Amino acid sequence: MAIGQPLANYAAYRKAGDTLYMSGVIAVDPAAQTVIERYAQLPATAMASLGRLGYVTGQMSVDLFEAPIVAQSWFVLNRIQAMVEECGGEMKDVVKLVQYFRNLAHYPAYNRVRGLFFDDPVVSTVVEVSGMLPNTAVLLEVEATVWLPQR
Repeated sequence: MAIGQPLANYAAYRKAGDTLYMSGVIAVDPAAQTVIERYAQLPATAMASLGRLGYVTGQMSVDLFEAPIVAQSWFVLNRIQAMVEECGGEMKDVVKLVQYFRNLAHYPAYNRVRGLFFDDPVVSTVVEVSGMLPNTAVLLEVEATVWLPQR
């Protein structure tokens, strides 16, 4: 499944002129068809970056609680980055994010992870929702609007 391949019958993104509109991205590994819930589901480079933020402690009693939202945050933002790059852009070209959380208490962890992907603040909307597809393990969905300048 390609980076931008959606999980259902909709476009993962659409370009309109110099603007790229992305559908919401969730933390589902399309190859394994599983929701990301553990650090072990991420590449070693991700775990190293998250470790520098104080996550991936190796302590089961800590990681068990933090991993679902932290791992999903990294996975979603990494997929957004991959799609932006697939379309010829860079993360600095992202002009707006809309972030949907099942629990707003997860926002602080997500916000710290988001700092790994953005050097400068991005226009942001945060919304709490009652649920997301495909199941209750999905804690976060992010949609992005990107300006693709001519380089």
